[in-house]
Amino acid sequence: MTKCTTPTATFPRCKGRQITASFDGGEVTSDGGILLLRQLDREMGLTRAIARRLSDDRDPQRCLHRTETLVRQRVFGLALGYEDLNDHQALRHDIALQTAVDTDGVLASQSTLCRFEQQADRDWAVTIHEEMIEQFIRSFRRPPKKPLYLDFDATDDRVHGQQLGRHFNGYYNHYIFLPLFVFCGDQLLVSYLRPAYRDAAHHAGAILALLVRRLRQAWPEVKVVFRGDSGFCRPLILSWCERHGVDYIVGLAGNPRLAKLALDIDYESAIRFEKTREKQRVFGFIEYAAKSWKKRRRKVVVKSETSWRGFNTRYVVTNLRGCSAEWLYDHRYCARGEMENRIKEQQLLFSDRTSCHQWWPNQYRLLLSGLAYLLLERLRRIYLKRTAFAQAQVNTIRLKLLKIGAVITRNTRTIRLMLSSQYPEQDLFLKLASKLVPG
Repeated sequence: MTKCTTPTATFPRCKGRQITASFDGGEVTSDGGILLLRQLDREMGLTRAIARRLSDDRDPQRCLHRTETLVRQRVFGLALGYEDLNDHQALRHDIALQTAVDTDGVLASQSTLCRFEQQADRDWAVTIHEEMIEQFIRSFRRPPKKPLYLDFDATDDRVHGQQLGRHFNGYYNHYIFLPLFVFCGDQLLVSYLRPAYRDAAHHAGAILALLVRRLRQAWPEVKVVFRGDSGFCRPLILSWCERHGVDYIVGLAGNPRLAKLALDIDYESAIRFEKTREKQRVFGFIEYAAKSWKKRRRKVVVKSETSWRGFNTRYVVTNLRGCSAEWLYDHRYCARGEMENRIKEQQLLFSDRTSCHQWWPNQYRLLLSGLAYLLLERLRRIYLKRTAFAQAQVNTIRLKLLKIGAVITRNTRTIRLMLSSQYPEQDLFLKLASKLVPG
């Protein structure tokens, strides 16, 4: 039945004036900053490159929406904060989103997007990962002179249904997936979904080998460093790194043998604490050969910390040379902690919305969040340098630069977004627009 009247909400009066609210404002959007995303995507060629390589089993004669439109619609939606397919049932009529994906008509519905995602397979995952790595390589104008630190880490992705591949994990005390992420600095290289019954380092060695091979194809002289916590300290990975000239600095789980070898360092830390009654840190090197290392001796950094809470001793195995133990621990190993913030940003872009029953559609959704991150990370890294948002997280960038109220008019000649006159970041928005739009 056609609605003849618009439902209205009534609120308490203000200074004697009646207050009502209804959804009859016409063509108004809350996402006026989406034009920045459009220009970033055009500059990177991100969604176009991916869409051209994705296999699509749909009958072209019966399809209203191109693959490129569907990919772009979902990536932009995630960047703008719309995590569910259901949101697109209304968003498909938003002129701002239609303009951003370069179409004049109504966008794809929730059901169309869902059917498209159900086609996802292993080839889709490989294609998107290859483009993510190519984007990383193209982000350098010339071969990098500094070592590239590849940070590996896993995180929990809680599931609440009967998805294929879900398993109960005792550490997280929940049914989860266990995705693997690889970053180089702030740039995302890998977003790989895995079942939770696998080891934390499952397929990490193979992924490292593929990354190193592609990076050395692009830059034969590049120096690569593998970095991870103790979950990635596996003999096969360390041996592969040594055979292929890859440096590593990886956490090492403690055990009685390590504790015995580090006894002198622990003792010195304890003596200093007894003298000063203040927290003390003492660093040193030891040589250690685990049974699983086939008696191969490797250098281990020891950090012994003594405070009122007792001892806290950490171990890091590395083949990096020419640096003190303290410098290696503080400036090389601890720098991987910044990756935790990057993983949180994936979750802020809804990487945990893996609610499909099938496995590969969930991998595709994880990668969609990664693509949305690539757009916002490039905005931050290139265009927001020396601004108040140079270190802002993606949700702050979304709130401050993308979520702008605007009235839209569209005719045969122009599309005009009349942004809010009270928007507080007008100067920055105009500056970004001038940089993103060519000449």
